[in-house]
Amino acid sequence: MARAPRRAQPLEYNILLTAVLCLLAAGAVMVYSASSSRILLEGQGNGSTFLIKYVAYGALGLVLMHVLARRGIGLVLRCTSALLAAAFLLLLLVKTPLGVEVNGAQRWLGMGPLQFQPSELMKLALVLYAVKLLASKPRTVMEARLLMPLGVVGALACGLIATQPDLGTALVICFTLTALLVVAGIPLRLLAGGTAVLGVLVLAFALVEPYRRARLTSFINPWADAGGDGFQSVQGQIALGSGGLFGRGVGESVQKAFFLPEAHTDFILAIIGEELGVLGIVVLLFLYGLIAYAGLRVAKAAASTYAKLLAAGLTAMVLCQACLNVFTVLGLAPLTGVPLPFISYGSTNLIVMLGAMGLLLNVAAGGGAHLRLVATPSRSHASGRDRSGGDSGARRSGAGGGRRATG
Repeated sequence: MARAPRRAQPLEYNILLTAVLCLLAAGAVMVYSASSSRILLEGQGNGSTFLIKYVAYGALGLVLMHVLARRGIGLVLRCTSALLAAAFLLLLLVKTPLGVEVNGAQRWLGMGPLQFQPSELMKLALVLYAVKLLASKPRTVMEARLLMPLGVVGALACGLIATQPDLGTALVICFTLTALLVVAGIPLRLLAGGTAVLGVLVLAFALVEPYRRARLTSFINPWADAGGDGFQSVQGQIALGSGGLFGRGVGESVQKAFFLPEAHTDFILAIIGEELGVLGIVVLLFLYGLIAYAGLRVAKAAASTYAKLLAAGLTAMVLCQACLNVFTVLGLAPLTGVPLPFISYGSTNLIVMLGAMGLLLNVAAGGGAHLRLVATPSRSHASGRDRSGGDSGARRSGAGGGRRATG
């Protein structure tokens, strides 16, 4: 008996998958280029250390992406609460002696080369929690008191992350949740009020510590202290300016070997600009643009509220982090320490981002894998919800919109 041909995936699915694979390929090349020179100069190996790690973590992330692309919505709906609780527990453990300190920041758990950054897991867990809450209670965004559960959970998570300190990841979470609330239909007055409060809190947090104040002032004019607090920003701008239109060529960067700190992580975009020029940066931004285009089309086409919000939230998470990194390297935002998605070296971030793309691919493909998520509500309860216009994400998922997700 011949096997039935596999159903062709929609255009958005293929665009997302192609863009991610292209970014991963570019990431492997640029991580090796940005890290190999310094490793060789310091006599710590043959120059391929970070490339091998990037490929290993990327392979693990691709396996996770494949699994979630097939069964993602059904899995995350069942374990959202557990994932959020685990993320909070891991963030608390970072504050204990189990936490690993690197360059003055205690953000990791683990031993030796195997380290895990719980804030990256929390970033995804909060998106899943917010989507489930907003989909199951659509009127949540209409009144401030109804938003309190999400506000409290988000504030606790951001507070724990910001005190590591990791203000960059906390900002990505805030921007992502804001975008999600906009998609959910939050009134302008609530959005303006929340944004004002958030801005005041971020400014106060940035000014309370001398080194954060120095980062803020160096962002305004990094060349005024080019050898001190403005050093990294200045060196990044020199790298970008040295590349011109077409760049020096892959592997030919000077800044990565002698001047630019964190060349293979936070400031890898500067090395791309130096070696591949403006053209390389434009191609990179085009790939992120494809993710934005396809992700928003997936959200628009999804049949259920849960699937719409999930696609929008995951797309916003990737784009908010990418924009913050690009703005930082270009000198349009203070230093935040946020990696460039799919490009920078960062084990936990790479795996989490690929997992998020797996969920987005699952929505693009039409939903879960024939999972019945919860028991069907009574007829009177269901009719009441239908009259109120609700669309419970806990009851149905994916583009199918029925009681069973179809994929």
